This record gives sequence, structure tokens and C-alpha cells, in this order.
Amino acid sequence: MTDAAAVTSPLIRLRRVSKVYGTGDATVHALRDVDLDVSRGEFIAIMGPSGSGKSTAMNIIGCLDTPSSGEYFFAGQPVHAMTRNERALLRRNQLGFVFQGFNLLPRTSAQENVELPLLYRGESASARHDAARQALALVGLAGRERHTPSELSGGQQQRVAIARALVSRPAVLLADEPTGNLDSQRSSEIMELLRALNVERGITIVMVTHEADMAAFAGRIVRFVDGHVDSDTPNAMTVLRPPAAVAEAI
Repeated sequence: MTDAAAVTSPLIRLRRVSKVYGTGDATVHALRDVDLDVSRGEFIAIMGPSGSGKSTAMNIIGCLDTPSSGEYFFAGQPVHAMTRNERALLRRNQLGFVFQGFNLLPRTSAQENVELPLLYRGESASARHDAARQALALVGLAGRERHTPSELSGGQQQRVAIARALVSRPAVLLADEPTGNLDSQRSSEIMELLRALNVERGITIVMVTHEADMAAFAGRIVRFVDGHVDSDTPNAMTVLRPPAAVAEAI
């Protein structure tokens, strides 16, 4: 595929992707012939009941798992045909992850937590420091670089986790129940931040959530049922904030 075609085609493309666990009576069909496209700059929410396949789809998109059959293309590259090492490089260089648990090192400062992905890349100390400070400022935590997780609120800890996911400038931010451990006010603040990053920075976001009010921030909602895509619709009720509020959040 040419560079021009890669830019105009979907950034993420799943074609007839299935995932089967176990054998015999223990066989579980987690995904069944899933087709899904995600374009650059989209913010999509993946919803569905427990066992619907939404987390399995997220794991495959994030190169944390592989399909049993079907094709997965990322920026035109056939991920389904990649080796384990090639998938690891794609995950490291192109994907950022935010989870329900903040997964921060407890005795390490916010800045040092954010620097970790760059440390694994072997970047210099000065480059890591600069990038981490910029990422923390991007999520509204300038001035809190030296705070440890215990000195931050739950919402601030999740902002650190988002900064860590963004510091390597990934093509896609994958968020798995990012507000699951937060109260309603902090949840709304995190979703407003994600929406601002998408609208103002053009960051592609794929989010798994079971909460309709959180999905309302996305521009598109994909619902999984029994391992397949049950519906895929634009979100006419997308939550949008006034431009000044969006600018303030980032």
C-alpha cells in the first residue's frame, strides 16, 4: 500500500475477525466475524454486556492478543501476519493505553511515571524529562510533576496515566473503562479531557465502556453482543463543551 493510500484508508481495519478460546465443550467464541473500521481522528466508544467481546476486540486492536482467524490492518500493515516482536514494536510505537486501574508506580513521581515508556525506548534523560513535562501540562498537571500517586486525587492519577499513554505520541489511544474507578464528577472530568484531546489535538481514541453517559462523549458508538457487532452508529448526542472550556482542559 502506498503512503497516500495508508493515510486515506481507515487507520484500524478488522475484517471477519474471530477469536476462539478453549476446545471441545470448553470452547468459547469470544468474537465472531467482526468487521470494524476506525478512521484517523475518530473517537469511538465500544459498548456491550459482559462477555460480549468488547474487551477481546480491544486486546486484539492493542496487539495484546491475536485473532484466531480474520485480518487486522493498522495503517495498511497486516498485523495478523506480524511476528510477536513486530507486534510488540507496533504496540510500543503506535499505541497508548489507559486502563481502569491507574497502574502507577506508588513511590515514583508523576513525571517519572510518565517517563517510563521513553525509558524503555532508550531515550536520553533530557528528552524524557522534557516530553514528560509537556505531557503532564497537556493533561492539566503542570506544577505537579514531583507529586507521588498518594499525593494526587483519583482523577489526577488517571490524568498521569493518560499523560504516560500520550508521551510517546501514539497514533491511537486505547482506553479500557478509564473512569471505572472514579466518582461521577471525576469521571466527567476525565471524559472531558479525552474529548478535548480528540477535538483539539486530533488524537484517535478507542474506548471500551459500559456506561452510556461516558460513551456520550464519543462521536460514534459500536455495540457488541455475543461476539459480533450488533450496531455501529454515529452519536448524535455527543457531549460537546464550549471552546473556552475545551481549551482550558488541555
